[in-house]
Amino acid sequence: MSDETARITINGHPLPPEAIRFELGRLVKFYSEHMPEEQVKAQLPALREKAIEQAIGARLLFDEAERLNIPISDDEVDKRLAEMKKQVGGTAKFDAMLKRQGQSEAAMREQIRLGRRVDKLIEQVVAKVPEPTEDAMRAHFSEHQDEYARAERAQAQHILVSPEGKDDVARKAAREKIEAIRQRIQAGGVFANEAAAHSACPSGQQAGGSLGWFSRGMMVPAFDQAVFSMQVGELSSIVETPFGFHIIQKTGHEEAAPADYDEARESIRDFLRHASRGAALSAYVAELKAKASIVMA
Repeated sequence: MSDETARITINGHPLPPEAIRFELGRLVKFYSEHMPEEQVKAQLPALREKAIEQAIGARLLFDEAERLNIPISDDEVDKRLAEMKKQVGGTAKFDAMLKRQGQSEAAMREQIRLGRRVDKLIEQVVAKVPEPTEDAMRAHFSEHQDEYARAERAQAQHILVSPEGKDDVARKAAREKIEAIRQRIQAGGVFANEAAAHSACPSGQQAGGSLGWFSRGMMVPAFDQAVFSMQVGELSSIVETPFGFHIIQKTGHEEAAPADYDEARESIRDFLRHASRGAALSAYVAELKAKASIVMA
């Protein structure tokens, strides 16, 4: 059954097709980050079925939260509304977004209230889930040590100049620009300042060109090869990638290291906590499904 053909009612109320499409979109986005596009396409029928199940579960949680009438204060709604306005760039942009969607602020406030009710219901469901024990964390580490081994990684900052066109003239202009930037840095210019002023990568404005830590294979091949062949503190020659021309300064390097329990302990705790709470929520949703009248046609 696909989301296009599914006709689902829950306790006599139709499940909107857009609810299924929303869940399918989330699943496709998640899987696209972890597997090739061809594999995601091959998984679409299974993902549609999973999206239907998730949409049903979400609807049941909304209905249960509403039935329980979990209280949500106006202050909570105001706070979330203020966060949303900040995220989109202010009140004017937020109002414009609502207008494009054909929605009022009052309707948005009600959506926020319903969402917070579900959040609180989930918090209640998982509140009694015990924290992972030390024995459980050590057992997990023992079974998954390879996953917690530290790969060789590097830290670097870069400046990207992208050609403004695809012709040779544009490429030449971009290369000349980054050569001039490189010369200024070699003469004592501050890399972060040059990145903030000239880099086409968002990291220029956000972090002075810093890309943080990354492992082999995370960057495009030419960039990856340049960084992992450099010494810490070294300034690269000009590196060309599909994005344009880069100069790179390597700022850190760590060799691969075997898994260490003390380093991995908090990550393991978070993973096991997430898994156990997810299982508790799934069991709760299963109980709601068992009590509900769900008709698929």
